[in-house]
Order: sequence, then structure tokens, then C-alpha cells
Amino acid sequence: MKVSPLDLRQVKFRKTFRGFDRAEVMALMAEVADDYENALRDVDKLRQEVAKMEALLGQHREHERDLRNTLLTAQKLSDEFRANAEAQARQIIREAEGRSDLLLQKTQARLEDVQREIDGMKLKRRDVETTIESTIQTLRNTLEFVREQENRERDEKILFHRPRLAETTDLHEPRRVLSGS
Repeated sequence: MKVSPLDLRQVKFRKTFRGFDRAEVMALMAEVADDYENALRDVDKLRQEVAKMEALLGQHREHERDLRNTLLTAQKLSDEFRANAEAQARQIIREAEGRSDLLLQKTQARLEDVQREIDGMKLKRRDVETTIESTIQTLRNTLEFVREQENRERDEKILFHRPRLAETTDLHEPRRVLSGS
């Protein structure tokens, strides 16, 4: 049985001889009814506050769930961005290494070409030096031959133009012939 404050206020007790003082009982009943009414109001207020708190707690839990979902999404995006960045970095490095290897191969091939050209030029230089030395030797031999030829011709001219003693006009002075000057 549920008793309300109004029920307490409307309660009527039977009158008996030697019973309780009616005024005191009624005063106590009024006071109990007031306290009971206040307690019911407090309970109602507390229930309303509990309902508000539960609603607020529900909102906070919803916010917490949303934040967790947001953090998980952010973490997933961060992981995806990091994975993509790392994949792109690896791709860039592979491409750079490929270009580097190609450039190194081209440079090596060019170096080999230049080395071959240098070796070819060294051979040509040796050939030219040999040719020049041969030409110089030929010129020396020719110069020596020409000098010897000139010396022979001069010696022959001297012998050919030597005066005879009988042909001189002046007997006291021999005639001299200078040759080559």
C-alpha cells in the first residue's frame, strides 16, 4: 500500500477514551505529511537530476565514442599517409638509383670512349714522332750527302783549275787561283 502526503493529511482516527491527544497526533501527522511531501519532492528532483545526469552521461559517452572513432580514423589515415609516403619515397629512391645507374653506365661508356681516343691519339703521336724522326734522319742524311757532294765538287774544281807551271806569264811569281770564294 502506497500512502501519499494527502492521505496522511486526511486520515481520521477514531476517538477513544484514554487515547492520544488528538491535536498532538494531528500535528505529528501534518508534520510527517510535510516531511513525506518534501521527501517525495526531493526524490522527484533527484530522479529528474539522475535523468539529466544519465542523459548527460549518455551524451558524454556518445562524445567519447565519437572521439574514439575520430582517433581511430585519424590513426588509420596517419598510417595510410605514412605508408603512402614511404612507398613514394621508396619509388623515388628506386627511380633515382635507376637514373644514377644509367648515368653511371653512360659516364663509364664515355670514359671508355675517351680512353680509347686518348690511346688512339698516343698511337698517332708515336707514328708522327717516328715519321718526324725518320724525316729528320733523311734530311740529315741528305744534308750530309749534299755537303759531301759540295766538298767533292770543290775538290774537283780545285784540281781542275789548278794552274800549270808552264802557263804562267810571269816566271818569278806563280799564279794562284782561289776557288770557292
